[in-house]
Amino acid sequence: MPAAKPFKPLDEKFPFDRQLGISAGPVVLINLFTVDLADEAGFLDAFKAAGEIITNQPGFISMQLHRAIGDSPTYLNYVVWESTEAVRAGFSQAEFVARLSAYPSSVVASPHLFQKVAVPGFCTA
Repeated sequence: MPAAKPFKPLDEKFPFDRQLGISAGPVVLINLFTVDLADEAGFLDAFKAAGEIITNQPGFISMQLHRAIGDSPTYLNYVVWESTEAVRAGFSQAEFVARLSAYPSSVVASPHLFQKVAVPGFCTA
């Protein structure tokens, strides 16, 4: 994720920019957003504007935004991509990067890439 907005790695030992350097696919981008309650509407507006760009990028598969229950204005975004290369290219689009400035200053993003894991009897890869 571009460093234009506050950014906090989920794993300090293996930050997002290093993950993007690995060739893998398909991948799931989990992005945890913390937001001040007063900025929630502005966050959703900025998220929609950025999403209109990212969802049209090659390699994008699907996306779902989740909000924490209760009074916690914390959001989790779940995005499926064909590959890390597609994520890197999508997040490098000038139009997408330009939309990041619309996020309220209280927003902190914590992105991380994942791949499915097979657990016999429970999950398929």
